[in-house]
Parts: sequence; structure tokens; C-alpha cells
Amino acid sequence: MQLPKDATGHSPLASVSIILPVHNAEQWLDECLASVLQQDFEGTMELSVFNDASKDKSRTIIEKWKVKLEDSGISVVIGGHDSPSPRGVGYSKNQAIAQSTGSYLCFLDSDDVMMPQRVRLQHEAAVQHPTSIIGCQVRRDPPDSTERYTRWINQLTSDQLLTQVFTSHGPTVIMPTWFCSRAWFSHVGPFDEGGRGVPEDLLFFYEHLRKGGGVFRVDHKLLLYRYHLYATTHSVLEMTIWIHRVHFLEERVLPRWKSFTIWNAGKQGRRLYRSLTAASRRKVVAFCDVDENKIRKGVYCHEDSQERPKPKVPILHFQAAKSPFVICVKLDLTGGEFEDNLKSLHLQEGQDFVHFS
Repeated sequence: MQLPKDATGHSPLASVSIILPVHNAEQWLDECLASVLQQDFEGTMELSVFNDASKDKSRTIIEKWKVKLEDSGISVVIGGHDSPSPRGVGYSKNQAIAQSTGSYLCFLDSDDVMMPQRVRLQHEAAVQHPTSIIGCQVRRDPPDSTERYTRWINQLTSDQLLTQVFTSHGPTVIMPTWFCSRAWFSHVGPFDEGGRGVPEDLLFFYEHLRKGGGVFRVDHKLLLYRYHLYATTHSVLEMTIWIHRVHFLEERVLPRWKSFTIWNAGKQGRRLYRSLTAASRRKVVAFCDVDENKIRKGVYCHEDSQERPKPKVPILHFQAAKSPFVICVKLDLTGGEFEDNLKSLHLQEGQDFVHFS
């Protein structure tokens, strides 16, 4: 059924705009758009698509679904460009938001599939948490891909959604599950439009936290989250993300601590130490570890330092080390040994330690 028109001949403003950037997505679009049609949300919904220079049949598929969706009362706005090259995900999302009207924004990637209750349940949460990014749990496809990451996405506690924002996993609620009010997005945004290689979701998430935003997860698996080699996340260099993460750690955590210990005297811990500013490095009182060979060495010498004498940092057993800790040990990889060691110290996450790996 078509939406009724107002006096100007336009459809009334939507409650929720589904924001869908598209680039060469013909392989997944039918399933993605069918999941929009199947939403059980009873408010007004709008689909805002921005086609970022697709060279495949994406545009034809979108036009076909426009008819089906509008026949069911979901208005569809289509924007895009036919330049030789795409402008990137940040630009596409900004354009899709600019051309939409909804009071709330539901982000959807063209290769993912929403469960029918997604918009309804996330809208309910967003009304209750107007300055939060609302996420949800996910089902991964293929099911056995990125098992540790999927477990992390789905099992973080409500406190960890704010304390584990420094890890290599990125935002504690993943971008394809985001839902928020337009007003809050406008307060924080827009997305960085640097294009390929820019982690626009991470940069937006950090800015959201800087502005006091909350993070809330609806604990239902409301999205089929696909893993494949064409995903845009593969275009972002690990080094780029590393630099942003170190800067955010130095901005948000280290100013609160007069000194701290880096948990991991191995490669990752030393890499973090070398990446810190000189002022932050001076706060590092020790490395700690469980590896007797590393502990036996006694000290780590920063050979590349311009300082004279070159800084030497003690290497201690974790039980002899002092909190607070920046932890550079990957979670869920030691059969529970690391987690048991950490638990034995009776520390409070966020206050006495943060995870960085």
C-alpha cells in the first residue's frame, strides 16, 4: 500500500531511514533488500540508497525493489553517481543520510541481511537511549569465519562496550549493526570522506565517545553479517588503525595515570611502547609477562630512542608488577590461562587496566 501524501504531494517524514550505501553489490542485493521488506516495524520506514559508481547490475536491482517496497508502504530514495571511480563508504553514507528524512537512522551494508525484528527492537532501544549508538548481536556467514571476533561482538558485557574500545577489533558495536537518532548523528558526524583505506566507522565511533555518547547492544542476533574477500574492511591497513588506536589511548586513558605497566614483554607490548609519545613512554614503569625467558632478561632497552642514556624498562612477572596495566595480550587465545591470571589480581576493567590487543 502506498503511503498517503501530505498537502505538498510528498510522503510524510519517516520515523526510520535505512541507510544503504551500494557499490557493485549485485551478488547480495536481492537478499538484502528482501530483508528490508520483511521488517515487522509498525512505524513509517524509508530506504535511502546511494549507488557509489557501481558498474554491475546493482542499479537495476535497486529500481526493481523500489516498486516492491513502495507498494508495501516503504518509501525509497535513490541517489548516486556514475563517475569512473567510487567515492568511498564514508561519502556514500553521508549522501544517503543527507537525502533521507527519518528521525532515526538504521545502517545497513549491501551484503548483509536483517532479521525481521531488527528495526523494531533497535528503534525501541534508541528511543530509550537517545545519545547512544545502538548495536545488536550478529550471526556470521560463513558460520565458522572469524569465530573469536564474532564471540567478542556478541558477548561483551554492557561495561565492556565502553572499556574495550581500544582493541584491534574496533568499535564495540560493529558498524553494520548501528542505529541512532538523526539528531545525535548530526551532533557527532559526518563520516570522514577520505575514501578507500580510511576507517570511517572507527573515526566516527571515537568522536561519538569524545562527545559523551553511550553504547548499547540489543541482545538478539538481528543481522546476518557476511564475511568475504570483497568487504571494504579489507582495504584499511592495520598500521592506519594502529596509529588511530594509540592516539585514542593516549587521549582517553593515559592522562589519568601517573604511571602504568605494559602487560606483554613480547612483540606487541614493545611495539606499543615504541609507538607512544616520549611523555607517555616516561610513564611506563615496567613490562610484565609470564614467559620466564623474557623475565630473565630483566630489562627492555629502547635502542631506537634518541634519549641518552637509552631508556631501560624492567621486565617483571605479572604478580610482581603494579597496576594500572595496558594489556597487549590477545584475548581468548591462551586456553583461559591469561584470563585466569588477570582475574587473580582482582582488578577493575577501565580503572585498573584496559585491553589494547
